[in-house]
Amino acid sequence: MLTLKYPLVLASGSPRRQQLLKDAGFEFTVQVKPTDEDFPDTMPAHEVPAFLARKKAEAFQNEVQNQIILTADTIVVVDDEILNKPKDAEEASLMLRKLSGRRHQVITGVCIMTQHETECFIDTTDVFFRNLTQNEIDYYIQKHQPFDKAGSYGVQDFIGMVGIPRMEGSYFTVMGLPVHKVYDALSKWITNL
Repeated sequence: MLTLKYPLVLASGSPRRQQLLKDAGFEFTVQVKPTDEDFPDTMPAHEVPAFLARKKAEAFQNEVQNQIILTADTIVVVDDEILNKPKDAEEASLMLRKLSGRRHQVITGVCIMTQHETECFIDTTDVFFRNLTQNEIDYYIQKHQPFDKAGSYGVQDFIGMVGIPRMEGSYFTVMGLPVHKVYDALSKWITNL
């Protein structure tokens, strides 16, 4: 395991982010604080994930002593429209039809906060979907219930496996954590490398 100078707190309930951070060799605890995820309507889409990640980190501002707080937020963007988590199966189906046969961006924002500094950054991956049939979309929604996922899909699920022929950028960014950038940002506190 990688040893950090301070305890690492992952402020995310996402099982995918937890798994990625663990697989990268980090020891951490998970703490989640409810944070409102509103952002200004006029904010450009590419600024939203880092803005929301910072909001999530700032919820820990009063207890950040001798800890590293790591937060993240992922959005899916097509035609400058942000596709959030779907409310229901109907909305999930609409989103997947919108992504079908097209390229879109997945942008993950990360915020790393310590007592002395706050660093926020984003990573963007272009994702290309082949044309999806309505039967494939219905099967996916029924089997995988993608209601906790931005854009209504998980790249590691059925729809990602059969529907995404290529990507430009990091697969892990699409999963919700640009591990290469997180590692770079945390590396100054690694004590055993």
